[in-house]
Amino acid sequence: MQIAVTFRHMESSESVRSYVEEKLAKVKKYIEEPIDAQVVLSVQKKIHHRAEVTMVAKGLTMKSTEEKDDMYAAIDLMVDKIERQLKRYKEKLKQHKGSSSSIQRKVEKTVISATSVDEGSPNPEIIRSHSFFVKPMSVEEAVMQMDLLHKDFLVFTDDRSEEMNVVYRRKDGNYGLIVPQGS
Repeated sequence: MQIAVTFRHMESSESVRSYVEEKLAKVKKYIEEPIDAQVVLSVQKKIHHRAEVTMVAKGLTMKSTEEKDDMYAAIDLMVDKIERQLKRYKEKLKQHKGSSSSIQRKVEKTVISATSVDEGSPNPEIIRSHSFFVKPMSVEEAVMQMDLLHKDFLVFTDDRSEEMNVVYRRKDGNYGLIVPQGS
């Protein structure tokens, strides 16, 4: 497991770093390697200790953020939350046996400056661009992945039809599914 720990608005501490690594090591049993974890520890106004982790492993991304008045307590809560997410994910995977389709599509996400679009620029200003692979999954897995990432929508490849679909969270709390229709 690769763990990168970043300290913000606080002194870098080897004891806190090793505590994070020790705590995150116990989640390895729920997920296949390789695991990449980005941990950000920060202090705001000298009393709000915040621990945040983003874990990526084999097409699955999870996030957890916790705040407490003690950094070690915040780390414990963050790891407990990510562990609950992984347990839930593993249980759902047992219930939904995915297809063996190995087709992955490459998707590019681009962030464009709103002012360049509003001004009618012929070449909108690109702020950043990121390419990633979208793995085939069922609608249930896509909803679960969207919840784990705390996102409002998720683009995915349907494991049965191999078409790009979008699942999204509706304002009424339910989920919507956008499926392309042939012409």
